[in-house]
This record gives sequence, C-alpha cells and structure tokens, in this order.
Amino acid sequence: MTLVLNEEEIMLRDSAAGFLAESANVSAFRAHRDNPTASGFDRALWESIAEMGWCGIAIDEQYGGLSYGFTGLGLVLEQMGKHLSVSPFNSTVLMAGSLLEQCGTEAQKQEWLPKIASGEVVMTLAIQEGTFFDLDQLSQSVTTAPDGFTVQVEKRQVLDAIAADAFLVVGRDSDGFQGFIMSAADVSVQAQSMVDARSSGTVVVNTTCGKDAQLNPAAMNGKGLTRALDQIHIGLAAELLGLSTEAFERTVAYLRERKQFGKVIGSFQGLQHRAADLFAELELCRSIVLQALRAVDSGDELGGLASAAKAKVAQISQRATNEGIQMHGGIGMTDEYDIGFFIKRARVLEHTLGDFHYHLDRFAVKGGY
Repeated sequence: MTLVLNEEEIMLRDSAAGFLAESANVSAFRAHRDNPTASGFDRALWESIAEMGWCGIAIDEQYGGLSYGFTGLGLVLEQMGKHLSVSPFNSTVLMAGSLLEQCGTEAQKQEWLPKIASGEVVMTLAIQEGTFFDLDQLSQSVTTAPDGFTVQVEKRQVLDAIAADAFLVVGRDSDGFQGFIMSAADVSVQAQSMVDARSSGTVVVNTTCGKDAQLNPAAMNGKGLTRALDQIHIGLAAELLGLSTEAFERTVAYLRERKQFGKVIGSFQGLQHRAADLFAELELCRSIVLQALRAVDSGDELGGLASAAKAKVAQISQRATNEGIQMHGGIGMTDEYDIGFFIKRARVLEHTLGDFHYHLDRFAVKGGY
C-alpha cells in the first residue's frame, strides 16, 4: 500500500484547497459565526460544492457518483478542516452517504444516493443518545407495529438537524440494530448551540415507519453498520488532520514574525524543539490517515485502523491547537486572532462519534487487550 498521493489526487487536493481558500475560508467562517443563516450554512456554497462533484466522489457511478474513491473524499475533508469550511458535507456525504452505501436496500440507494451526489438533499445521521457516543449503549427504542415499526427515542448531537430534509435514525430492538430513513416531518428538532458555531440539534422521534423505510437489517447487524461508522471515523480524522496542520502552520508563521527582547521568538531553542516535535507527530498522523483512507478503497478490515487514526489525530489535534494558543501568548486567547477557532472546532470533532478514550479503548480491544 503506497502512502504517497498520485498525480490525480494531488490535483484534487490542490483544486479543493484553491476553491476553499477563496470561497469558504476562515474569514467566511468568522462571518458565518457572527451572522449565522437560518439553515446553518451558505446554500450558494453548498450548490457550488455539489457542482464540482465533491458530493459524489465516493459514490458509485451507477448511483450518480464519480466512483473516485474514499481517498479523494478524505482529501477534500482535509482541506475543509484547514479552512474551517461550513457546509453539510460531513452530515450528508460522509455520514449519510456511508451508511446508505453499506446498509441501504437497493431501492433506497437508487432513490437517495443520486440526490446526495447532486447536492439535492441534506441528509444526516441520528445515532448518539447519551452525552458521549457509545454504540453498545443504544436503547431499545424500536418495536414492531402492525404496519411497520414504532420508533421512540431522543438523539443528540445530530449535525445539520435544522436544515436536514431526511434523517437516518439508528436504534435497537430485541433482535439488534435497526435503521430507518425518516423525513423532517417525522421528527421534531431542538436546536443546540455549539462551541464551534456549527449547526446541530437534538432530534426527538416518536413515529411509526413502514417497512420501506427500514434499512437492510442483515447489513445493520452484520458488518455494514460498523464499517459505515469506521468510514465516518476515518473521514473525521482526515478533517482533524487538516485543521491541526493549519493550526501548526499558522503558529509557525507567528513564531517567525513575533519579537521579544529584540529577537524573533522562533529563534528560541525551546520553541523550536516543541515545533519540531509537533511537526513529526503531524507527519505520523498524515501517514495513518492516508493508510486508513487507502484501506477503505481496498476493502480491507477497518476496525482497528479506523480507531487508531481517530484516536491518534484527536490526541495530536489537542496538542496542535493547545500549542497554537500558548505560542501566540495572551493574544491567542482573544477573538482578534483566528487561532481560537481551530481549538473550538477541534474539540467538537474529537468528540463526534467517539473521543480519544473511546477509540483508544476500541483499538486495544481489537488488538486483543
């Protein structure tokens, strides 16, 4: 398995970097934070992202996608992390797209994946119930009804819940995991205030679903659900990598210009050692994320690798953003500088679908400890 980008992947990465640097950069994020839209994102930006084909990168051609592969999706996510780009890309493309690909029936794939690939729909995953994500702790919220299934549950930290046209709701019944496609009319949404200024909400479900809304139960209780979640973990790690890299690069740039005692502070050996050590850690993160992305495309087992990637990058993102604040000194704590945005976004991503401790424990279990 090569851990070097090929020419096409470099072109995709550079294209994404150029577009996001111009249209969905940190300044745009600041503007969004200060004056958020009702939907929680810029509709025009979302249309532009869809027009460039990013929404269909990892979706098969037979469902309206590009069949480019998950590595390409990860490269786009990395650039979105670098620029703090605000869009429903994570909820719709990474999360809903991955679960539909792995657990949707053929009819559901034919209906929904082309809509995701074209950007026609905003779709999100409703799975977490407690304060922290734990798949094994989902309640038995699904019961059999004469005309289908009754679902009664409250889901937390649902990305883009306010703007979502459809929800993938994951619960349990006596036989195991169950998943359903629900419209916005089937649920009620309570908006949540997030520290990273992104759209999220609590989704309350109390409805009856027909069997046509049910995801493939064999896939949900086989390897489908866990593989979909592993793909999501890897995608989140890719975004965290981009965010951490940008925080590091901004910090190094500051070290090269800030002066104390008549000297540029980047000339101080103690700060040089800290920066060099962090650079090495980020390169290690880059390798493990690329390995995980390649593993998705190769159809390899993902469990241990996905959690290793999420745990490692979550750990280093904490360090990169903390160091960014500290090396900026007191000014780093003020709203005048953008470095604070990165630490807030990093904390949310770290805890999305399992934090460092959750994935470190999962990695240990997968390794036989």
